[in-house]
Amino acid sequence: MSAGSLEVVVITGLSGAGRSEAANALEDVGFFVIDNLPPSLIGKVVELARGGGRPQRFGIVVDARAGAFTEDLATAVAEVRAGVDRTRVVFLEASDEVLVRRYEATRRRHPLAPADHVLAGITEERRLLADVRADADVVVDTSELNVHELRERMRSLFTERDGRGPQVTVMSFGFKYGLPLDVDLVFDVRFLPNPHWIDELRPLTGTDAAVREYVLGQARLAEFLSVLRRLFEVTLDAYVAEGKSYLTVAVGCTGGRHRSVVVAEELGRIIAELGFPPVVRHRDVGRA
Repeated sequence: MSAGSLEVVVITGLSGAGRSEAANALEDVGFFVIDNLPPSLIGKVVELARGGGRPQRFGIVVDARAGAFTEDLATAVAEVRAGVDRTRVVFLEASDEVLVRRYEATRRRHPLAPADHVLAGITEERRLLADVRADADVVVDTSELNVHELRERMRSLFTERDGRGPQVTVMSFGFKYGLPLDVDLVFDVRFLPNPHWIDELRPLTGTDAAVREYVLGQARLAEFLSVLRRLFEVTLDAYVAEGKSYLTVAVGCTGGRHRSVVVAEELGRIIAELGFPPVVRHRDVGRA
């Protein structure tokens, strides 16, 4: 960041999805974080911060509890984007089942739940925040993330780095455990033979040499990777031109342990060669 520049990250999303931990992670990488700020005051904070003469990074955590929240936040973010060097909105979410379980574990009341009907509160909050989610720069699904993994995810997104954007994440996953919610592109590699049906490969994962050799030895994979390289040669520069800050690409197979892991690693290598070193994650590699 140049001298006097200002960066603002707004963290919002579903109650129970991890806003506090995300805020702590921003502090870890040098942001000054303000928690539970009403949307109407975001502009005032930016006005006070502007013109400090040195790089400044502000994180603002917004809690959705009022009916006018979405309109107020949309207006505030639009105003900040118009006058701040870099403004990003992070939306945190999780599955209904996970959110209910978290509320049951903490015995807290959901802020929008009538009486003790947690699920009804979650449903209403999703409805209220649908437009906010749609306009967010990055959506993070915390359903499968523990506290440490969420912090690492946030650090990977907001640690200052050299080079042009966007920040690219490549994720492997298993379709049997559900599609990831926080991705931009999904590729299905179940057309490749499954190492699961080979006895000596079944207990291994795509990070093991024997599985990599088997998957990379499939004739169709070379052609598929060639097509992906051409796709990203075209699209990555276009994303830069459009000012996209983040790109998350998911590669899925049945269980997320073999084929998708190998292909995600190869895709990560391709994207790095194109000048956009990615973060590569394997969501389901540790599942049985």
